[in-house]
Amino acid sequence: MKIEFRKAPNTAKDFSTSLASVKLEGTFCKISSLLIKVDANLTGETIVNCCRCGDEETLLVNEKVDFLLSDGVFNDAKLENLVIEVENNTIDFDEIIESEIGSLTSEYHICQKCSLDDSNFEKEF
Repeated sequence: MKIEFRKAPNTAKDFSTSLASVKLEGTFCKISSLLIKVDANLTGETIVNCCRCGDEETLLVNEKVDFLLSDGVFNDAKLENLVIEVENNTIDFDEIIESEIGSLTSEYHICQKCSLDDSNFEKEF
């Protein structure tokens, strides 16, 4: 789902998008000429790899995600970590959900089998 930044409403509007079996749904609204507030939930499941044995495991996702969207570069140290800068004056919710899934799958995950295994394993530092 794409929307032009300037066409974002001043009152909360519902949206919903999904990628694979993960769904991002919530509301968005303009809070200033440069910022849009997004309140959403990320739900579903995605496949992740165990960082110890490499086996695939299904990760259940149920997270509240709140962030701001900026039309271009945003410079405010207090809000810097909460702002996603959009390109070409277009909000692309499909790209946002893809990025959120990428963040989840890039974390370290340990499968059920490895979490019960107390044997030593090689650690790289």
